[in-house]
Amino acid sequence: MANAAPAAGVARDTTLQPVAVAPRRWEDYRGIAPDDILEDAAEQGRAVRGARILHVNATAYGGGVAELLASEIGLLCDLGIQAEWRVICPDAAFFKVTKQIHNAMQGTAAGLTNTDHAVYLERNAHCAAMLGNEWDVVVVHDPQPAALRVDDPAPNAHWIWRCHIDTSTPDLDVWAFLRPVVAAYDAYVFTLAAFAPAELAGDRLAAIAPAIDPLSTKNRSLPRFLARSTVAATGIDLARPLVVQVSRFDPWKDPLGVVEAWRLAREQVPGLQLALVGAMADDDPEGWQVYELAREATASEPDCHLLTNQTGIGSLEVNAFQREADVAVQKSLREGFGLTVSEALWKETPVVGGNAGGIPLQIGANEAGLLVDTVEECAAAIVALLEDEVLAEQKGRAGRERVRREFLTPRLARDDLALYARLLNGGDRPRGAGERD
Repeated sequence: MANAAPAAGVARDTTLQPVAVAPRRWEDYRGIAPDDILEDAAEQGRAVRGARILHVNATAYGGGVAELLASEIGLLCDLGIQAEWRVICPDAAFFKVTKQIHNAMQGTAAGLTNTDHAVYLERNAHCAAMLGNEWDVVVVHDPQPAALRVDDPAPNAHWIWRCHIDTSTPDLDVWAFLRPVVAAYDAYVFTLAAFAPAELAGDRLAAIAPAIDPLSTKNRSLPRFLARSTVAATGIDLARPLVVQVSRFDPWKDPLGVVEAWRLAREQVPGLQLALVGAMADDDPEGWQVYELAREATASEPDCHLLTNQTGIGSLEVNAFQREADVAVQKSLREGFGLTVSEALWKETPVVGGNAGGIPLQIGANEAGLLVDTVEECAAAIVALLEDEVLAEQKGRAGRERVRREFLTPRLARDDLALYARLLNGGDRPRGAGERD
């Protein structure tokens, strides 16, 4: 699709914004990802070479979806696929509604109004009109742009809805509104099949787990001196133990619960420090509200550090924190996957994870960390890993191997390529738009 310059007088939001990605080479992953995955991916890539594939999501930075696409798009292009990534037109009122939808699809009562419905559908229709019809596959990520499909703007394409959250128990009123929007897709992809609403069961449903890029700035190897100096520059005392949670400031990530668990753990581990490290995404108006709640709750706690991308924390700093932390926490109450779990495990840092969503998938049966359900269990798990260095090292080593086998970007790209091949080549594939019930 050509990147035409906007005409004079046209508002900035009248084009779907293309996102530039750095080149990726499959050969660079040799010796890192398993060889059988690289070979399988190459075979799947040959089956769809030359295909025009568009990914659309809500934001180019600040969330896990953006991180996935930043790596995967380059790998698809390296296989001779014409892959592009675009973000929908930004709009504050729209993002306020979509945040409500996002939470409601995870079970929170929302109470959307007819006006909210209109804001959502009109903004999607506005963006859909810019898609063009040159695509073979269009992959739409999460609820925000799901209604792009409604008016069939690219009728020659196969459409995939990729949902990164656990929608197994959605708010029924919001799901009643969203269900006909989603039903128009040729395939639905969830991290786990169990995350899909019951009505989406069937041969259009696929389960593909996300993954991390071991060669990204956030996950590549760092010299120890650089990691330590980077963390120390934020005010952390490297002579004392450190617990870190890296995640958006979101109620589902339970930052206040992490603070409570840290306070309990500190009673047994004097001097324990906590860092809450989060990114503020431009499609998440709730983020600053949650940040302020966490700031108020820890205002008198000099050993609790709140750090964001708005204060100089980027991928390098996150990498360093995940390496230098004694324990990484991801105490989510609801979770689609939680990339930060695999990020920490890749660095051999043991993880205490909420027993929710895709976190058990990464940790396994406590193979690579400890799963918890309550604040008290979280505190006890933190203490257990801090007091038993052998246990912590065992969990860390097991975690890195688990991630190497199952949760690196080449495996994600291989699985996505297999789905594209089924759709494009008419084999054993999810039903297309003309085959709906």
